Amino acid sequence: MKFADFPVIETERLLLREIVHADVPALFAIHGDPETMKWFGVDPLVDEAGAAKLVDLFASYRSQPNPGARWGIQVKDQDSLVGSCGLFAWNRGWCKCTIGYELHPKVQGQGYMQEALLACIDWGFQNMELNRIEAQVHPSNVASISTVERLGFTREGLSRQLGFWRGQFHDMLQYALLSQDWRQAEA
Repeated sequence: MKFADFPVIETERLLLREIVHADVPALFAIHGDPETMKWFGVDPLVDEAGAAKLVDLFASYRSQPNPGARWGIQVKDQDSLVGSCGLFAWNRGWCKCTIGYELHPKVQGQGYMQEALLACIDWGFQNMELNRIEAQVHPSNVASISTVERLGFTREGLSRQLGFWRGQFHDMLQYALLSQDWRQAEA
């Protein structure tokens, strides 16, 4: 499956849509913020040119042999992105992928990420024939741990020094959500 048209998803309050070059300033405001990027797994962007490259990277997910999708999260009554979420590293043979997400600090705590991820996960299980969605979360990222656990992800263990950013190695908690658990939660 290749995504000829980017899959747009609407929720009650949000529009999950393709990230385009007009979003570079909003993307830089998020990915250039050291506090927001503290747990993301990469160093903060230093300029808008880096954000433009990120837009191209997200777009390239769709042309890969095992495509993924990175949605821009937009509050319906606003013009700019407040974050993004996506499914990537799709292994078709193993019917699994990884989920990633970030949200601008000014809108955290309003339930937007939970709402976006519910839609993203549902779309993945329905359209990508997934059995498993994985998440790697920094052990100190309490908000993200709470998010994935509320969504039904199960903690499977600790991957020691899995990530490297900001000049040091980081341990990551491994979480997974199985299709059967998702279907049971929906019932």
